[in-house]
Parts: sequence; C-alpha cells; structure tokens
Amino acid sequence: MRRVTKIAAASLASAALALTATACGSTSADKAKENDKSSASAAAGVKVGIAYDVGGRGDHSFNDSAARGADKAKAEFGGELKELTAKTTDTEADRVERLTQLAQAGYNPVVGIGYAYSNSMKQVAVKFPDTTFGIVDSVVDAKNVDNIVFTEEQGSYLAGVAAALKTQKKHVGFIGGVDVPLIKKFEAGFVQGVKDTDKSLKVDVQYLSHGSDTSGFASPDKGKAAAQGMLDNGADVIYTAAGSSGAGAIEAVSGSKGAWAIGVDSDQYNQASLAKYKDSILTSVVKNVDVGVYELIKSVDDKKPLLGTNSYSLAKNGVSLATSGGFITDIQPKIDAARQKIVDGSITVKTTP
Repeated sequence: MRRVTKIAAASLASAALALTATACGSTSADKAKENDKSSASAAAGVKVGIAYDVGGRGDHSFNDSAARGADKAKAEFGGELKELTAKTTDTEADRVERLTQLAQAGYNPVVGIGYAYSNSMKQVAVKFPDTTFGIVDSVVDAKNVDNIVFTEEQGSYLAGVAAALKTQKKHVGFIGGVDVPLIKKFEAGFVQGVKDTDKSLKVDVQYLSHGSDTSGFASPDKGKAAAQGMLDNGADVIYTAAGSSGAGAIEAVSGSKGAWAIGVDSDQYNQASLAKYKDSILTSVVKNVDVGVYELIKSVDDKKPLLGTNSYSLAKNGVSLATSGGFITDIQPKIDAARQKIVDGSITVKTTP
C-alpha cells in the first residue's frame, strides 16, 4: 500500500512539474508574441481618422489642404488613413455617427475638418477619453481635443491690400460660402485691407448660402453666377472664400479680360484642376491647415499629443499670401509693409464686418 502511494505521489509530482514547465514555456511564448505585436504596432505608425467637411478631398481648397497634412504624416510615420466626407444634407446625428465610427474603430487621432463638427465632437470626445481628437476652425471645450485655429482675417487683410492696389475700376468683390462667423472673418479682413489702402474703393459682398445650409461651400455653379454678377456690376478683382465653390468664381473671372481672382486656403495658381485659369489668379490667401493637421498627427506619434487651442497666425506663417505667377511682384513691398504692421501690432485686423 505504501509502495503504491509513493509511486502515485511521484507520478503526481512529475506531472505537476511537467505542467509547470509547460505553463512557464507558454507564458514566455505569449510574452514574446505580445512583444512582437507591440513592435509591429509601433512600426505600423498612426491610425488617423479624418472627417472632411463638404466637398471632401478634391475640393481644391480647404479640405485638400488638410489632406496634404495627413498625407505628409502618413508618408513619414506610416500607419493608416481613413477618410469620411460630410454631405450638404448632414444632420448633427450624421456628424456624431461619423466621428463615433472612427473612434470606435481605433483611429487616433480623429480629426474633424471644419467648424460644423464642433458640437458633435464635444459629444463624442467625452465618450472616448483615451482618443485624441482635433478640430479645425473651432474651439471645443474638452480635455482630449486639439483646437486648430487660424487668423484668417490677417491673411485676408493682405488680400484686400493687393486687390486695392490692382483694381483698375476702383471696384472689388468678396464672395463667402456661408454667412457664418468663420467666413465673416475673411470678409472683415478683406474689406479692412481694401479700405485702409484706398477708402474710395467700392466693395461688393455676397454669400452663397445661409445658416445651416452649407451648400455654398460645394456649389461651383453658385460661385460662378455670383462672380459673374459682380463682374457685370463693374468689379474687376474678386476674392472668394467658399470651398470648392471658389472654382466656379475663378472660372467666371477668367472669362473677363483684365479681371483678377483671389483664391483661398490653398495656392490655387498651382492646382492642376485650375491650370487653364491660372493666369487670372492674382494670388491666394493660403491657410496652412496642412501644418496644423500634420503637427497633431506627429504629436500623437510622439506620444505627446497637442491639446488645447493652438493658433496659427500670420506671424507664425499659419496664413500667408501666395506669390505664384509673379502677379503681385510689383506691389510686394507694400504688402510686406502691411504684413509687418500686423505682426508688430500697429494694425489690428477686425474679425467681424
């Protein structure tokens, strides 16, 4: 009986030892696999989710600038880029769903391109505290959001100076996509720049849509009609801040001898899709959305995400006036002088008309 017990005990001990050894081996293997996964994940870069405003990638303006920043980051850091685009018929629920979809899928950061995402981001960001969000052109009060804002009025002021110095008819125009506070900043800066340069000039102002109707940002036909109306009314320099609708305005201006168009957000002289109109594009107010988007993605890749409000001003080259085509070379000294006065505080540019 004792002999059987000893043999049984020895067998049990051997089995336990074997089981322990197996378990230890399995744990080490699992850890190795986990480490490999971690390394692979790190090598894969950042999973970036972009929620575009209406018009999306290919709008030749605002969204395309954001896309350039995302593309640059992907090229440098690797990873994955998921892009979703708003529709002119979007409701608040649609925007909430779009941001939620990206966050739930593990994209980090999730970037909303445009002020329209402000309320929806406020709702979604609180539900995903471990995700870094970014929003362009608005400020969301949340601990995990990078608010990427610009001094559009300052760049637009310089456009106003250029328009005032180039008009032959003493008559210029401003076309806005939607009459919201953001686009009012473009109008305010432009009109102030014109009037500070020559108070006698006439400035026409027109908006393509109003309130919650965002179609003014994605209707080239409306942009073309508005610009043609201004040209017929005597304007010969037209500045358009209206997303892809601006392409229509530029087309209209190109058909009027001696008239100039001023582009926005991107250097529109250099855009392939607008190449046949480029000799009519005096300059563009460049808004470096790409810089803000790129810096946010880089900060997440560095594990030090940008948060709070980050303003990209004229002094920081967040906004600028394009020189492509050489059409403002003759007036560049006066534009540079105006720029310096804004930077040193001698000129304060209005943010409302």
